[in-house]
Amino acid sequence: MSDPIADYLTRIRNALKARHRIVEVPSSNLKKEITKILYEKGYILNYKFEDGTSQPKIKIALKYDPETKEPVIKCLKRISKPSLRIYVNKDKIPRVLNGLGIAIISTSQGVMTDKEARVKGIGGEVICYVY
Repeated sequence: MSDPIADYLTRIRNALKARHRIVEVPSSNLKKEITKILYEKGYILNYKFEDGTSQPKIKIALKYDPETKEPVIKCLKRISKPSLRIYVNKDKIPRVLNGLGIAIISTSQGVMTDKEARVKGIGGEVICYVY
């Protein structure tokens, strides 16, 4: 697999389209940080890291609107790819849907949202957009 982050996002996207409640993805430190951000911002219901097995996994409980049964996540879009890395400085941090969505950015101080990076005044690699 050449791009594990794209695979992670695709597994979540496919599970949402199939209306699954839980999706399992292979674990890595970057994926754990992205999962924590998705949980903190209310895009997923819950998550669990299973590190005890030979192949560590992340179990993610997906979130749906209780009335319309539509997924909370409308779009998961990979921005920076292994073939073309997208880096931004603190002045060029993207705004997703005029602030309604989030951009997940990998910085020197860890993985964070676009709003947190703007407050801290640091740039980094734009991993993905979520809205």
